[in-house]
Amino acid sequence: MTEHLNHFIEGTPCEAFDRRRFDLVNPVTEQAYGSSARGTREDVERAVAAARHQLERGGWSQLGGAQRGRLLAKLADLVERDSERLADLDANAIGRSPIEPRRMDLPNAIANLRAAAGWANQLEGRTIPTGGYFGTKTLSYTVREPVGVVGAIVPWNSPLMITVWKLAALLAAGCTVVVKPSEETPQSALHLALLAQEAGFPDGVINVVTGYGNEVGRALCEHPNVAKISFTGSPEAGREIQRTAGVLFKRVALELGGKSPQIVFDDASFDDALRGCALGLFANQGQVCAAGSRILVQRSLAERFGAALAEAAHAVNVGDPREPGVQMGPVAKKAQFDRVNRYIQRGIDQGATLLAGGVSAPEQGWFVRPTIFANARNDMDIARDEIFGPVGTLITFDSEDEAIALANDSAYGLAATVWTGDLARAHRVAAAVKAGAVGINCWSPLDANLPWGGVKTSGIGREGGFSGALAYTEEKVITVLLPA
Repeated sequence: MTEHLNHFIEGTPCEAFDRRRFDLVNPVTEQAYGSSARGTREDVERAVAAARHQLERGGWSQLGGAQRGRLLAKLADLVERDSERLADLDANAIGRSPIEPRRMDLPNAIANLRAAAGWANQLEGRTIPTGGYFGTKTLSYTVREPVGVVGAIVPWNSPLMITVWKLAALLAAGCTVVVKPSEETPQSALHLALLAQEAGFPDGVINVVTGYGNEVGRALCEHPNVAKISFTGSPEAGREIQRTAGVLFKRVALELGGKSPQIVFDDASFDDALRGCALGLFANQGQVCAAGSRILVQRSLAERFGAALAEAAHAVNVGDPREPGVQMGPVAKKAQFDRVNRYIQRGIDQGATLLAGGVSAPEQGWFVRPTIFANARNDMDIARDEIFGPVGTLITFDSEDEAIALANDSAYGLAATVWTGDLARAHRVAAAVKAGAVGINCWSPLDANLPWGGVKTSGIGREGGFSGALAYTEEKVITVLLPA
């Protein structure tokens, strides 16, 4: 084993309070390649204390928005400098092809940091005219204040990018943070903390405690000095976080995944829709919260489109992502491998037609074959549940109204795509679909200036964009009596 990772608290790498550790496992070889400190409640206590000190009495509390913006801009430059290393850290940890984070995750993370550098000096208050106070004139105005210490709980599928989504906005707002990265992928968060130190952020502004959700995550949710929890992960964990945080009236932002529809009308560009649907299905082994895994296809196009999508699935080269020409690696962990295969078998058992892929044999490495089902119904488990693997489900529709009804017949509402050549239809359907983000002739566009988040079971709150930074502030009202 080569990796020996520790927490990063108040600017210093440190072992866990009780010196326990957990293994880091390579999903290609299924062998441990390192270990990391297993966080305890005592580690969280120390990290929160460091973050609170910087928020209330440290150098961070003295900085204005322009100064925070300069630090964020410097951090963006350092992330850009180390972008290949950061991409490789994430890719190796989950068995992903490094090309994907280099092309998608890292550019997005850098753009978010640079956008946040501008937001830091734009979190302004406002003056509000009122009727006065018992006949005497008043001046009423508001100020934006940081919400406090934030607990940022990050998933394993795009760890660096999602960590930056949270950090960029909260740092722009003047908050401090304790990051709990996934136990599968702590490397990039720890490297990011070192880069922040190099950029000049005061020690204690960014702290990283590695470990398990039921230990570190729970301790953050229960800590009285953590003002907000920002979580990306499963609905089951999100419900538990909301219940736990609600006892202390903590603010929460929850991004909880999706079962995103891609609606393909028969007037769409066939090739564009095919490429877009394949990207939405197979990027990051399908381990994407906005994966477009429900392919709703107009009946006149369904057979041809299903055959073409199956051909695209067959053409994906699955294997060790470090090897030349490999396009898809394994899923990130054994539990995920088992989960995806259970759903594939369930799709077969419930009567969907298997066009490509199928249940994968448990050989060395957690490799899942890209799988396409046709002739599915919207009440099947493969159409209802978030599988988080390279599995697509084709469902046919006849009319625009039926397509909208199918798209909205889901517990989730994170993203959706409309493929059509009819501009009026595109706007009608986009307006009618219940989702936080809708792409027209493009899959799940992410941009630093756009807010991101869902409705229904897909979560609460938004990350990204200026509204993402505002979400880490409280608006305080101040009224001054102006006697004659």
